Amino acid sequence: MSDEVHASSTELKNGSLPQWEVAELPEPLPFSVRNAFRIIGPGAILLAASIGGGEWLVGPETVTKHGPGVLWLATVAIVLQVIFNLEAIRYTLYTGEPIISGIMRLRPGCRVWGASYVILTAMQLGVPALAPACAAPVFGAFMGRMPNVDGSDASTMMWITYGIIVLTLAILMFGGTIERMLEWASWGMIAYIFVFLIGVNVWFVPLDIWGSTLKGFVSFGEWPHGIQPLLMSTFLATAGSGGIGNLTISNWVRDKGFGMGAQVGAIPSAIGSKTVHLSHVGKVFEINASNLGRWRTWWRYVVLDQVWLWGLGCFMGMFLNVNLARKIIPAGTDLSNIGAGAFQAQHMADTFWKPLWMLGLLNGFWILFSTQLGNADVLVRTITDTLWVASRRVRGWRDGNIAQIYYGILIVFTIWGMIAVRLGSAMQLFKYLGTMAGIVLSIASVQIYLVNTRLLPEALRPSWWRRVALLATAVLYGWASFVAIASLIQSWMS
Repeated sequence: MSDEVHASSTELKNGSLPQWEVAELPEPLPFSVRNAFRIIGPGAILLAASIGGGEWLVGPETVTKHGPGVLWLATVAIVLQVIFNLEAIRYTLYTGEPIISGIMRLRPGCRVWGASYVILTAMQLGVPALAPACAAPVFGAFMGRMPNVDGSDASTMMWITYGIIVLTLAILMFGGTIERMLEWASWGMIAYIFVFLIGVNVWFVPLDIWGSTLKGFVSFGEWPHGIQPLLMSTFLATAGSGGIGNLTISNWVRDKGFGMGAQVGAIPSAIGSKTVHLSHVGKVFEINASNLGRWRTWWRYVVLDQVWLWGLGCFMGMFLNVNLARKIIPAGTDLSNIGAGAFQAQHMADTFWKPLWMLGLLNGFWILFSTQLGNADVLVRTITDTLWVASRRVRGWRDGNIAQIYYGILIVFTIWGMIAVRLGSAMQLFKYLGTMAGIVLSIASVQIYLVNTRLLPEALRPSWWRRVALLATAVLYGWASFVAIASLIQSWMS
C-alpha cells in the first residue's frame, strides 16, 4: 500500500510523466575555438529560421514607416529572448528532455499542457507564411521582373509557392538526423546571407546612415507616433525568433547531444539515417563536483551558441537589412505587398550593377526559405515530441517509430499548407504569426520560471536576475499581444 501511495505521489509531482532515470553526465570536449565549431549548431538553425521574417520583412517595413528610433525595441526583444532560450536549454542540459516536457510536468499535468502546446503550435505555424514570400524572388529570377501587384501573376506565384512547400518536405527527409540536415543547410544559407549583406552595406550605404541606424538600437524609450499595434507586436516577437521557435531550441540541443541530451536520443531522418532511438523520459545526473565541472563546460558552449551565434546574429541581421533598406527604400514606402527584398534587388540592379539583380534575389530567397524550412521543422517537431512524451498510444503506433510519426504529421501539414497559403498575403499571414508568437512567449516565460525553480536541483537553478528577466518577458509580450488583439477586435467591430 505504501509503495502505491509513493508511486501515485511521484506521478502527481511529475505531471503524470514518469520519474527521470539517473545516468552519467557526458564529458564535453575541452573548451576551445576548434571544439566550439564541432559542438555548436542549434543556434545556427534558429538563426536561419529567425532571420527571414523579422529582419527581412517586418524590420524594414517598421523602420521605413517610423524611422530608426524604433530599433531599441529589437534590442530589448533579442536580449530577453536570448535569456529565454538559455533558460529553456538549462532544463534540457540537466534532463535531456525538451523544455515542453518540463512544462508538461507542471500542474495540471501533461494532457492539459501537451494539448495546449499542440494547439498553440498549430495556430502559430500552421500556415506557411513565408512560402508565398519565397515565391517572389524565384519568379523574378526566371521572369526577369517582379510579379505584378495587380494579381495577373497570381496563378504562377501560387504554383511556385506549392513548389517551395514540396521542396521543404524533400530537404527534411535526408541527413541522418533531422537536426543534422537542418544544421548543414543553415550554415550554408547563413554564410551566403551575411557575406552578401555585409558586402552591399559596405558598398552602398554612407557612414552617416550606419551611425543613425546603430543609434536607433540604443534610443531607449523613443516611441514612434502612430505605430500599428499589430506591427509592433510582430516586430517585438520576430526581432528574435518568436514563440514556438524559442522553445524548440531545446529540442535541437537534445538532438545535437548537448549535456544529458546525448543519453536520450534524437529524431532520425527518413532517408540516410542509422538506427536512432528516442526515449520519452529524460535522464538526470547526480550533483557532485565532477558533474558540476562538466556542467560548467557544457554551459560555456551553450552561451557561445546562443549569445554569440544566435543573439549577435539576430542583431547583425536586423542591422544589415534595415541599414540597406534605409539607403534604398524611400521613407513611408508601403512594403506590405512587394517586400523589402524585391525592392532592394531591383533598385541595386537598376542603379549600380546588373548582376546584383540575381545576387539580390538569391539572397532574398535564402533568407526567406531558411525561415520557411526552420518553421516547418519547428511545427512538426514540437507536435511530434509533445505527442511522443504525453501519449503511450502514440509511442506504440508503428512499433514506436518516431520518424514515421514525424513524417506523417509533416505530410498532413504539407497538404494543409497548400490550402492555407490562399488565406492572405505573406505579410498578413506573418503578422498573424507574430501575434501568436507573443502569446506563446508570455505564457512560456512564466512556465520556464516555474520549471527551473521547482524541478531543477538548487545548484543548477537560475540566478535572481535571470528569473526577473523571464517575468519581464512574460509582461512585455503579454502586453504587446493584448494591445494587438484588442486593436484587431476594434477594427473588426468598426
